[in-house]
Amino acid sequence: MELHWEKSQFSTDASGSNCLELALDGDIVLLRESEQPEVVIRTSRAKLQAFLDGANSGQFDRYGTQSN
Repeated sequence: MELHWEKSQFSTDASGSNCLELALDGDIVLLRESEQPEVVIRTSRAKLQAFLDGANSGQFDRYGTQSN
């Protein structure tokens, strides 16, 4: 079965190289960077949801873009 990789409309820069992609393989969620598609992180939907909940609540904001 071929995987269908999706990326957010918010994850591209002018060169198109600022992309994270997600795919489903049964009950497993796969995550990769478009620049290194051979490196894949595997996780469960529950773990991804816990991470997204933290991100949506601002828990990880300190890791985002910083102004100089």
